[in-house]
This record gives sequence, C-alpha cells and structure tokens, in this order.
Amino acid sequence: MADGAAAGTAQASAAGGSGAASMSLVPAVAGVPMQGAQVTALALSSAAVMPTEPAVDRERHPSGIVPVLQNVVATVNLGCPLDLKKIAMHARNAEYNPKRFTAVIMRLLDPKTTALIFASGKVVVTGAKSEEAARLAARKYARIVQKLDFPARFTEFKVQNMVASCDVKFPIRLEGLAAQHGHFSSYEPELFPGLIYSHQNPKMV
Repeated sequence: MADGAAAGTAQASAAGGSGAASMSLVPAVAGVPMQGAQVTALALSSAAVMPTEPAVDRERHPSGIVPVLQNVVATVNLGCPLDLKKIAMHARNAEYNPKRFTAVIMRLLDPKTTALIFASGKVVVTGAKSEEAARLAARKYARIVQKLDFPARFTEFKVQNMVASCDVKFPIRLEGLAAQHGHFSSYEPELFPGLIYSHQNPKMV
C-alpha cells in the first residue's frame, strides 16, 4: 500500500507540474508568439501523443484501482537429495558458493525467475509475475535437475507469497493514517518512507 501511495503522490505531483508547464508554454514557443490556430494545433498534436490509460473492468474492479503483481514466491519439493556441486558444474546459469549461501542459485530467462535449490530437494522460485509463470518455472527447474540424472519429481508446489502494487490516484496523508489506524500500521519515516499496514482479513501487509 505504501508503494501505491508513493506512486499516487508522485503521479499527482507530476500531473500538476506538467499542467502548469503547458499553460506557460502555449502562448509562445522558444520566445515566438503564437496565434490561436497555432495554439489549437499544438494542443491537438500534444494530445495525440499523450499516453492513454487502459480501460478498467468495473465489474471486477469497482473502485477503478487495479493491483499489478510484481513478484510471486513459490516452493516445490523435488523429493530427492541433491548434489549441489554437480548441479552447479553441469547446469547453465547456476552458481554455488557454500561459504556464502547453502543453496545453488539458478536463473531462467523465460519466465524470468530465480531459483534457490537446496540439497534437501526443496526449491524456492522467485521473480515470477503470476502463479502460472511460477508453476511453469518450477517445472523447468525440476526438468533441469532431472536431466542431471537425479530422480527428481514435481511435488508439493505452493505459492508462499505474492507482492502487488497499485496506484490509488490520490495523495495519502501517512501521518493521519498512522494516527487513526495505529493498531494496524507502523510509520517511521526516519527509517522507511512508507507506511506498513497489516491487514487481518485477508491476512496481508
């Protein structure tokens, strides 16, 4: 929610700034006075290149606010112990430094994700933009391990966390929100510029 608030504030400020700039630039461009027809033509040409927002399905999103998934974290169990050194040596886009981290870090370009592969056979997939992409990536990681002669199986797939952002399209007074919802929120601007709001039903932050 904090990201959405920041985005909303930034967009509102940008919109206000652009509006003031256009008013001051319409009468003259580079110091040259413009006639009414030229002003109209300039306004029409500017409107033609301005990006338009996609239409919102009001039945699914009555408020007009559409959350956008940014990251899906999922886990899968390959059901067998793994030799991480062998995986790191023979698999592409894999790195393993046991002194720094106890898992192989493997990456895919399609879907663009990163996997943490543990010796126990547990795999954590991060970076997917949807549950379907996370499942597809997990299957691809399992297939890569299978090709290295491990009896890996695709089991216990589960989405553990989802991160989404949205633009509420209006500024939010974080101090007032923290004051009125102190039991559910945490706001310490000296440490982090966003407000952390913990919702109970559904359970989310």
